Amino acid sequence: MELVAVDIGGTHARFAIATLGNAGAITLDEPVTLHTDDHSSFQTAWEDYKARKGGTLPCDAALAIAGPITEEVIRFTNNPWIIRPALVNAQMGTKRNVIVNDFEAVAHAAAQLSDEHFIHLTGPDMPLAETGTISVIGPGTGLGVAHLRRNADGSHQVTATEGGHIHFAPVDSIEDAILARLRKTHSRVSVERVVSGPGIVEIYHTLAAMDGRAVAEVDDITIWTKGTSGQDSLAAAAVDRFCLALGSAAGDIALAHGGFGGVVIAGGLGYRIRETLKTSGFAQRFTFKGRYQQLMASIPVKIVTHPQPGLLGAAAAFAKTYGPKGN
Repeated sequence: MELVAVDIGGTHARFAIATLGNAGAITLDEPVTLHTDDHSSFQTAWEDYKARKGGTLPCDAALAIAGPITEEVIRFTNNPWIIRPALVNAQMGTKRNVIVNDFEAVAHAAAQLSDEHFIHLTGPDMPLAETGTISVIGPGTGLGVAHLRRNADGSHQVTATEGGHIHFAPVDSIEDAILARLRKTHSRVSVERVVSGPGIVEIYHTLAAMDGRAVAEVDDITIWTKGTSGQDSLAAAAVDRFCLALGSAAGDIALAHGGFGGVVIAGGLGYRIRETLKTSGFAQRFTFKGRYQQLMASIPVKIVTHPQPGLLGAAAAFAKTYGPKGN
């Protein structure tokens, strides 16, 4: 069985043809990545992809979307597109579709990926638990969060969440200053405002102000590049501060989920800064939970290395819905 898998974030929309094997294996062809800013709607992006594939696509589709999934109108958190689920088949020319939250899809991928698709970050160097709860977290244009429950019979359930929109909780005076800066433009400051790709800009400018340095406006990509390479000390300090905040957020999410079977860091940003995360204060902040420090230290934390977990997970969600029992 073939279907179109789509992973739509705030910046990019990724498309691939997924093949579902008889034994449950899922393979993807070479993905096509489109910029959301280059298209006025999802439908025009779909038509662009269809043209690139010669004008013919499979009749089934699985969409992973960066935003809450509703029945009538789906609005993206970090891009202006909207999708009306009832019209998807008619607009795209498909017969069946599945629409899931993007990190719901990533959690479906994490449930089926083998150990070779994870690298160890902190905690005990052991595989994710075969049963129990695993938290899946990923910084990108926003901060994605999902809840994965593995059952003793080998099955699993995934719950989409909007955990990236919980309050940002400062731990020290520097984070107090970051919060104060963000409060000037946002009535409420979620953790996503700090722990996301664009959040590095706010961190950078806060640190510059604390040092009394006048700095020009700079984009997040430049800060990430100069910070991870060590070309700029202020950018490097911002990246380090980001890693601390990510560690705090990941630990908070694990506590809220009861994610003691493991924590998975997913998404392109987490993978790109994996070496920086290993040597940063991420681990210290992850376990910095007062009376629960010993419990937090017992949780394995992994980084996903699969290049397209969103696409893989979207296809896996389709298979779970329309597999042998759903045909």
